[in-house]
Amino acid sequence: MAFDGIVTKALVSELNEKIVGGKINKIYQQEKDEILLHIYNKGENFKLIISASSNNSRFYLTKSSKENPQSPPMFCMLLRKYIQGGVISRIEQFSLDRVVFIDIDSYDEIGQLSTKRLIIEIMGRHSNIILLDKEIDKIYDSIKRIPETISRVRQILPGLNYENPPIGDKISPLTVDSSTFLKLLNNTKENLPIFKFFYTSFLGLSPLISREICFKGQINPKKTIKDLSEKEKRKLFYSFNDLMEEVKNLNFRPNLIFENSNYIAFHALELNQYERYTKESFNSISQVLDKYYKEKDIHDRINQKSHSIRKTLQIQIERSTNKLAKRKAKIEKAKNRDDLKIYGDLISANIYKIKKGEKSVELENFYDENLQKIKIPLDPKLSPAENAQKYYKSYTKLKNAHKLLKKQIPETKNEIHYLENVLMSIDNCTNIDELNEIKTELMEEGYIRKNYKKNKPKKTKHPKPEHFLSSDGFHIYVGKNNKQNDYLTLRLSHKEDLWLHVKDIPGSHVVIRNINKEFSDIALKEAAMLAGYYSKGRNSQNLPVDYTKIKYVNKPKGAKPGMIIYENNKTIYVTPKKEYITNIKKVEN
Repeated sequence: MAFDGIVTKALVSELNEKIVGGKINKIYQQEKDEILLHIYNKGENFKLIISASSNNSRFYLTKSSKENPQSPPMFCMLLRKYIQGGVISRIEQFSLDRVVFIDIDSYDEIGQLSTKRLIIEIMGRHSNIILLDKEIDKIYDSIKRIPETISRVRQILPGLNYENPPIGDKISPLTVDSSTFLKLLNNTKENLPIFKFFYTSFLGLSPLISREICFKGQINPKKTIKDLSEKEKRKLFYSFNDLMEEVKNLNFRPNLIFENSNYIAFHALELNQYERYTKESFNSISQVLDKYYKEKDIHDRINQKSHSIRKTLQIQIERSTNKLAKRKAKIEKAKNRDDLKIYGDLISANIYKIKKGEKSVELENFYDENLQKIKIPLDPKLSPAENAQKYYKSYTKLKNAHKLLKKQIPETKNEIHYLENVLMSIDNCTNIDELNEIKTELMEEGYIRKNYKKNKPKKTKHPKPEHFLSSDGFHIYVGKNNKQNDYLTLRLSHKEDLWLHVKDIPGSHVVIRNINKEFSDIALKEAAMLAGYYSKGRNSQNLPVDYTKIKYVNKPKGAKPGMIIYENNKTIYVTPKKEYITNIKKVEN
């Protein structure tokens, strides 16, 4: 993706139009590296999200929001102190870099009007949000403090003077003429691919827009500089210059490229290199970014926050799998336990024939119709009676072990199935609340340690299964984790509703609400597709999905969350596809 200097310029242009002159009414810090400003301007409310996330650093106007923390972090309190209630007077970009200055006029404690500067630095893992006193360029604080131990080149700490990020040898592409361009091109390493020349030489250009320049100039982006003809060099300049003219004239055409609901690329300039993909155009670059980052940021944060949970589950699954293998080996060994009792009985019945010190003995087996002789190993150190007792003890031990293993093996299989189901549920998470439901469940089941916080516990919320509407009007509910599954199947549903689940593998509970008419084939297929997609078999073909009425579904006493049994079922076969799922209408909870 390409949140580059050109996208930044488009955003600055949009923000100047929409929020300059606006008042900052509220400030929230909903993530440790992200703030949200509520701004009122010209009769309209705006929300400006600013994130210094290592993976998804960004800023834009958003329509969405997240849950606020119970107590605001220190940086949020600092922003509220200095800029809440202030008026945005100016927004500018540093050169064509991904650095933006937002000036805010506000009154201090003694009623003196002063200007504070909020700085947004979009620089990957070095991204930051910094507040300083504009009059003296003194840093109040930043969302990420950068001491000398992290960077010797540039520190960001309270009380220090602010310095702009170094831009190296890169030059602004907005002031380059033909002779400068060709001179720079000819002085660059000959083996460098041409598309790399653009983003390594010019400020604000990304690999994406560099390839677009090559595409417009009809030049292979991987072609090296030494292989370019003079004519091709001139074509590249014209292509480069045309795009830079669009940037200088603020002629932006925000667009988002996708394939089968998967986002491929976005930019403020029109992208023509993705001819075979679907393109969607927007009125503003904020709309593009809001749509793209809404899913991506949640997905990345869930991955980050679920890492330790996944590791715990994978370790436990491995342990349980090893335990199951050992127990299966033991029960296999216990199959021959009756032979040990026979040995003991034969030794006891022929004890007068056996002398101490013998290593084995051949005796008629009176349990065999033909009275065939069998050879019985003996311990020469033990008396015949002691050898018989040894076999009886071994038999009793294996008999008891077999009885215990017959109970333990199904329990271990159920535990593995349960843990795999929880692991699959993490993949289904689309928000942090769902991940927290999984974490709470694992705490209750004793797989992860409980957090005993001094803070007042939050009021327990009901799980919210995903709600869909079939093409012909049936309400379909999908439980995306075990808490949602139990709530959906055991509490939310009615006995005449239709319940679906993939056959014999971890997956979501799916319910079609009965609306006093026969369930349609369309609703059944769409519900089965949802059951298949939200299961471990989502990439399978002809996946069997069982369905039955809720009245035939029961939870065994003492079963783990999400575990049920059912009967009177039928089976439908589906091949889940993401593009099919995305076309099923989702109902907001």
